[in-house]
Amino acid sequence: MTPQALASLAARAADDARARDVVVLDVGRVLAITECFVIASAGNARLVRTVADRIDAGLRADAGRTPRSVEGLAECRWVLADYGDVVVHVFLDEVRGFYDIERLYLDVPSVEWRAAAAG
Repeated sequence: MTPQALASLAARAADDARARDVVVLDVGRVLAITECFVIASAGNARLVRTVADRIDAGLRADAGRTPRSVEGLAECRWVLADYGDVVVHVFLDEVRGFYDIERLYLDVPSVEWRAAAAG
């Protein structure tokens, strides 16, 4: 499975869990550590946890993938799950706004995950 396809699965899982503003960025040209970022947000800590859990369950079931590491589950303000070629960020809304990591990657292409996840 390509990194873009794996990221699309993660994005679909986040969307199904009612995450907001789900985006997939193809960061492989500018970062040596991963190929794609999946970025999503939620309005409260419980939903941040739910989104992160749904992504994990979906990638385990549909792709047989488990994260190398997960950070932030205790606080559920910014959960980062490292799947190697895909890194998932699930933010509490105000934390996403504060860090605005998409601004750092304005020059990388987005992946159209809705079509990729459906096909």
